[in-house]
Order: sequence, then C-alpha cells, then structure tokens
Amino acid sequence: MNVKKLLIPLAVICLMTSCTKQEKKTTVMNPFFEAYNTPFEVPPFDKIQNRHYLPAFEEGIKQHDAEIKIITDSDKAPDFANTIEALDYSGALLTRVNLVFFNVKEAVTNDSMQEIARTVLPMLSQHKDAVNLNEKLFARVKAVNDQKGSLNLNLEQSRLLEETYKGFVRGGANLPADKKEQLKKVNEELALLELKFGDNMLAETNAFKLVIDKKEDLAGLPESAIAGAADDAKTEKMDDKWVFTLQKPSWIPFVTYAENRGLREKIYKAMYNRGNNGNASDNKAVISKIVNLRLQKANIMGFDSWSAFTLDDNMAKTPANVYKLLNQVWTPAIKRAEEEAKDMQTMINKEGGKFKLESWDWWYYSEKVRKEKYDLDEEQIRPYFELNNVRDGVFAVATKLYGITFTRLNNMPVFHPECEVYEVKDGDGSEIGVLYMDFFPRASKKGGAWMTVYREQSINKDGKNIRPVVSITGNFSKPAGDKPALLSYDDVETLYHEFGHGLHGLLSQCRYEGLAGTNVARDFVELPSQVMEHWAAEPEVLKVYAKHYKTGEVIPQALVDKIVKSGKFNQGFATVEYIAAATLDMDYHTITKGGDIDVAQFEKASMDKLGLIPEIIPRYRSTYFAHVFASSEYSSGYYSYLWAEVLDCDAFEAFKEAGSIFDQKVAKSFRTNLLERGGTDEAMKLYLNFRGHEPGIEPLLKNRGLN
Repeated sequence: MNVKKLLIPLAVICLMTSCTKQEKKTTVMNPFFEAYNTPFEVPPFDKIQNRHYLPAFEEGIKQHDAEIKIITDSDKAPDFANTIEALDYSGALLTRVNLVFFNVKEAVTNDSMQEIARTVLPMLSQHKDAVNLNEKLFARVKAVNDQKGSLNLNLEQSRLLEETYKGFVRGGANLPADKKEQLKKVNEELALLELKFGDNMLAETNAFKLVIDKKEDLAGLPESAIAGAADDAKTEKMDDKWVFTLQKPSWIPFVTYAENRGLREKIYKAMYNRGNNGNASDNKAVISKIVNLRLQKANIMGFDSWSAFTLDDNMAKTPANVYKLLNQVWTPAIKRAEEEAKDMQTMINKEGGKFKLESWDWWYYSEKVRKEKYDLDEEQIRPYFELNNVRDGVFAVATKLYGITFTRLNNMPVFHPECEVYEVKDGDGSEIGVLYMDFFPRASKKGGAWMTVYREQSINKDGKNIRPVVSITGNFSKPAGDKPALLSYDDVETLYHEFGHGLHGLLSQCRYEGLAGTNVARDFVELPSQVMEHWAAEPEVLKVYAKHYKTGEVIPQALVDKIVKSGKFNQGFATVEYIAAATLDMDYHTITKGGDIDVAQFEKASMDKLGLIPEIIPRYRSTYFAHVFASSEYSSGYYSYLWAEVLDCDAFEAFKEAGSIFDQKVAKSFRTNLLERGGTDEAMKLYLNFRGHEPGIEPLLKNRGLN
C-alpha cells in the first residue's frame, strides 16, 4: 500500500480474512464487507448507516495489518512485486470505508458522524504510524530501493518505488526509537485538533443569522437574493421575514448590493470573526497548538520549520521560492488595489458619503464602480447563468476538447437526494468513470467547493482497468421563489475549476493507485482545475451555455463584450486578498521557535509587514482558514493556486498560439501528457512534455491585467 493511501485513501476491492461466527454475522450485515452490488459498483449509499462505519474501520485496520505481516514475514528476498506493488495493492477495506466516511462527512455531517470521526482519527493515526514506522517493512522497502538501478523498472514503477521510499522516510522510518514515539503522539494530537478546527468553523458558520423584518432594509438587493432569504426564513419558521446567513450565496449578495451600510457591516464582521468570538467554538487556541505541533513534527523530522518540511515534497522546494513568487505578484497587485480603493473613495465622496472606505464597503462600491465604468453589474448576467445550462456548458467544453460524453443516470445510490450522477464515456464508447455532482449549501455541509473520489482509477492485479468514481461538491445559490438556480460569474468559474479537478481524476490512466489522478504535488494539482477556468469566459463558449433562463436567448454579443472588457476589473483586490492569505499561511509555518501564539497579534504583524491596506482583509483570516488549519493538506500550500496559475496561463497560451481554444492536437497533448499521467513523473517533467518549455510569470500578469 503506497503510504499516501493512509492520508488520501484509495478504493480497491476488499479481501476478507477469517473471523468468528459472530463476526461473520456482522460482516454479512455491513455493506462494506461485501462487493458493492450496485451499478458501476459505486458505494451503496442507500444501505450504509452510521453504525456500519466503526466496525468497518476496525476490520479494515485488522485486514491491513494482516496484509503487511504477509509482506514482512515473507522468506523471499524483497523485490518490486512482493514489496512495493504488494503495498500499493494492500489496505482494500480500509480504503473503502475511509473514502466513503470522510467524503460523506464533509457533505452531510451530523453529531453521530462527528463523534465517529473523533473516535476513528486516533485509530487511523496510530495505524498510519504503525505502517510508516514498521522496521521490518521499511527494511524491505529500503532493500528494493537500494537495488533500483538494476531492476529494469519502467517509468511508473520507478516512480512508485521512489514515492514509496520517500513516503516512509517522511513518515519517520529513519528516526531513532524515542523520536518515533514523539512523532506518534504529535500525529495523533494534530489529527484531533484539525478535526476540532473544522467542527468549530461549521458551528460558527451555522450559528449566525441576520434576520430582517423591515422591507426597507432589503433596499438594493436583487430579487434572487430576497427570494433566497425568504426561503431560508420559511425553513427557520420565520414567515414574513428574511434570513441571511454566512453561506457565500447569502452573504456575498448582501454585502454587494444592500444599501444599508450598517447591516452590511454586521454580516461582514460576523463572517470574518468566525472562530474568534471567545466561545466554545473559538479557534485561536486551536491554531496556536496546531502551529506548535507542526513545528515540533518538522523538528523531529530534521527541518527547522513546517514549511521547509512540507515544501521539500512540492515543486517550490523551499519557502524562499514561495515568498519570491508571492512578492513578485504582490508589487503590481497592491499598486492596482490602491488605485481601485481611490476610485471607490471618489464615488463615496461624490455620493455625499462622509466616511472612509472600509473592508465591508469594498464589495458594494466595487460593484457600483464596475457598473459606472463598464455599464455592467452581476445581476445583468446572472439570468444567463442558470446552473443546468452552465453544467451542460462545461460538459460541452470537455466533449469538444477530449471527445468524452456525459449521460445522466437515474435511480443511483446517492449520499444526498440533491446529488446528480453521470456516466462518463470516451469517444470510442469505452467507460471512463462515474461523476457525482452536489451543488447546494446546507447546514450539514462544509463551505466552499471541492472535488474528491469514492474510487480511484487503477489497474488491478488481474490487469483490469478500474475506473474512478469522482464527486464534485459546491455551495451555489439554490433555486428561490419562481427562479431556478442562477449563478454569479464567480460561481461559474468555481464550477469550471472543480470540473477541471474532476477531469484529472476521471481521465487518469495509471497502473498504481498511489500515483493515479490527483495524487500529485500540491502546487501542481491546481493546474488542471485552473486551466479549465479559461474556457468559461471565452465568447464562443459563452454562446454555448449562457442562455437566458426564461427566454432561452443566447447571451447578446454586447453583453459578452462587456464581460470580456471588464474581465480584469477588481483584480488588484482579488490578487491582494489571496496573496495576503497565502503569506499568512507561510508566516505561521516558517516559525522556527515554539511558544504560545497570540493569533490576533500575529495576523496583524504579518499583514503590516506585507503592507496590506486597511480596506482589504485576507481572503481567509486565521480563525476560519480551513484550507490551512482544518487539515494539513494545504498548510504551507495555499500559495499553490498562484504557483499553478503560472502554469495554467502558460498552458492556455498553447491553445491560443495554435489558433483555436479547441485545437485537437494541443488538447490531445494536454490529456496524454498531463491529465492521464497523474503523479507518474515529476511535475515539471510532465509539464515540459506538454509545453516544451518552462513557464514564465508574464502570462499570469497578463491574465490578471497587472502588467
């Protein structure tokens, strides 16, 4: 089993071990303990109940331990097949339950699921360490690695060996006994703290409601936002009132359009004070502990900071390289943001406002400036971005680029009734995989948007190409009143983004799960997602999917021209708020000396040093920075979006240079050299195979209008 599978579990067919009569009875009744008798062998969500998870985790760990013992107890000399491949194939049942439980928990959680997570995370941490720190197992892995030059391995086999060996080393296999014990304790505590951070954030997001009972306080808001607030009020049994929440489809329209400045300030401050209210869900102490534990782990591993440890396994390699990129883009971005702030202050003054622009005013006045400069506001274009049309539009782009098709599947097992399920086929009719889509916010779902897998692509021991089950989850505006779900352009880009991740998982053609799909360097994984965003605003693509939800009229050319013309608008703000958050992440994780952290003071010092203007706050302030603190996945890695943007802007230029955004030669090269290859080679080598040269920063600056 590739060591990564314990962090990003990968689904394979389960193997049964011997058990007692009572265990057999339990096994038969547990959906995880038998083959998925479902279409395409997707998880039987309709049969899985919360009571099934813990026994499945326990049995999965037991089975995996037995499989590891077979490897370590073998009297045959260690070789690639009986050690490295055997590891990648192991852990089947544990993988199955891991993928279902943690993915469902993100989308449809409840108190029971959260309690199960608190129980199983220490178990999983201990099991992961037991594998990583198994001396007999590592000795076999090292023996194979020591003879790699004479094994005649192909590129993918060599890569799996390299990643497996490196995974053990980074997991602590070379540490002395006392350091291994320290590492185990740190890993277990970190897992629980990261879970607590996420639970606190969900509780804080759900706790706040802005209840409006005076119609005049709705002045300026579009009908769609008012209808959505009325629907939320009915759900809360508050008839004849309007409820606005901290879900993005609710608070963003409010701060963008509501004329009542005091109420804009109230909801905006509630948003940026999540986890910072001195209550049971306060995240400041949690952050301090997480940062110190990560530093402790880095020190145990021989690094002076968590960033140094994390980045050693990424394209960036060092904190200095990350800061260099962030600073390169910061200089033109902050200059543009200051110009944007002046434009808004001028408008405030012109309207007779006797106040200085504040962060809770930015969304409102930037929308006013956009309307004045480009005769365009979000509500003009929203009727053309009906969710189903946008979804069909992104499908059409994928079909035109790669020849793949999407067919709606009915009567499929789903983890929530709102899910849509699609069969994905290649141009020759062969099976690519299954795609789940889950679009709307709910109290049981974490915020944001993401792609994940319920089964990873691989080729099994019998040579069968196991096709993936991919899921895309969002938090887009729901249908409200008599209107369907209408998206903002930001939502459109988000859907294209996550769909790009989905293609990375779906089109994978790798042998080993540990290398398949999105199992690539953190600062490379955003390339396939971000490059997809470029198609969303292309005029010839807009004409395919941007159709008025009432009339079916294709978006007028005049409106397309305005969208294109205003495409670089407010990019100073967007870039500055992002770099501020990425810098905050790096500053926390380049700390080299432990101690209690005053989160508020630390954040202020970080932003003052950067030179962030007071009219803008970081995209994520510390106490709700889930990318960084709800898991270790993006810690010291939030910069990845900008790093990958250097790649994606250069990659899209390849299509432009070829004369068509649907050039088949370029599309085929992107698919075969990048999307299909997963992590089977170093990221830059994969990119060079596609592009032929390393990218520069100029296409990024051009794309953001900062050059």
